Amino acid sequence: MKETATLSPQRVSSVDAYRGFVMFLMMAEVLRFGNVAEALPDSAFWAFMDFHQSHVPWVGCSLHDLIQPSFSFLVGVALPYSMASRAGRNQSVSMMWVHTIRRSLILIFLGIFLRSMHSEQTNFTFEDTLTQIGLGYPILFALGFASEKIQWGALAAILAGYATLFALYPLPGPDFDWSQTGVTADWEHNLKGFAAHWNKNTNAAWAFDRWFLNLFPREKPFRYNGGGYSTLSFIPTLGTMLLGLIAGKWLKSATSTAWLLKRYIVTAAALLILSLLLHFTGLNPIVKRIWTPAWTLFSGGCAFLLLSAFYFIVDVKNRKSWFYPLIVIGTNSIAAYVIADGLGGFIRESFKIHFGQHYDSIFGASYASLVSGALILLVEWLVLRWMYKKKVFIKI
Repeated sequence: MKETATLSPQRVSSVDAYRGFVMFLMMAEVLRFGNVAEALPDSAFWAFMDFHQSHVPWVGCSLHDLIQPSFSFLVGVALPYSMASRAGRNQSVSMMWVHTIRRSLILIFLGIFLRSMHSEQTNFTFEDTLTQIGLGYPILFALGFASEKIQWGALAAILAGYATLFALYPLPGPDFDWSQTGVTADWEHNLKGFAAHWNKNTNAAWAFDRWFLNLFPREKPFRYNGGGYSTLSFIPTLGTMLLGLIAGKWLKSATSTAWLLKRYIVTAAALLILSLLLHFTGLNPIVKRIWTPAWTLFSGGCAFLLLSAFYFIVDVKNRKSWFYPLIVIGTNSIAAYVIADGLGGFIRESFKIHFGQHYDSIFGASYASLVSGALILLVEWLVLRWMYKKKVFIKI
């Protein structure tokens, strides 16, 4: 990582605002809406807030489920600007590749480090957002030099190939040992028919991890991921980054705002319609946890719509000042990611030490997690604001 004193002159405020919104959703996990919803079981409002701050059990989508694909999408959006900036400094392609490989490795190892913070030994796991991006980033960079036609072709090949891998993996037979999966044969979220190829921990990606993850030192042999996440999800995640790459190229070369917005909205509609057709025909369900091809298309469509909205309000209508709190976060997303992952617990304990064990019960026990979480979120944002004012931006 390095520290730089200036923001790139090519930065687009709407992209920073969108990235800040995504990171804010992640940081806001400390508000723990689930605790409030549990304490107030008759409240439809807090049930709604809890749903959208949680990942769905398997099929479907909540707002929280759009954090990782949005972050991945925005990595692609930023790449054309990064490549142009380096080319403008007369950096050779070889040096660009050195930077790309170094960035990829830092993302992978940073993801592993953050997932190991509360473990007795290194937790070699590759489903973390940063690790997934790092695994696919060199391929994304290579495709950054290709034509748009080749990029769309690569996206189709990635999704078709990934779907084929799952479709060819055999479904559980009558003698299948369900104890190795963490789910039961009658789990309520299991899919039927052809869609069953994408069930939790009985699929091709799960089988790969039972081999791959056991190549690393482990406290005990890997059998399954409790959430159903997998290493191979980096392949369709690359598809999400590719969609962002195409969006970034359009943004950078747009001749008019009307042209760009029309293209974004039409693309979003096409992606959403195709994903829903795949889902409701049973060919490919929308499942974020294993990043099915239908999920790549669905979340990509949502990302195009969100980018369109931020671009229209922030850049076209010039309402940048409205989004200052988000831009503070979005311009330092790596710092925000690390702070949210590693600082929250420390801040919580510090408040307890200095203000007493029950400082967060000022509005009653039901809202305790909301009070403590809001204070943590405020401190984290103030740290990021200090960095923004001092022009300290952490880049990889």
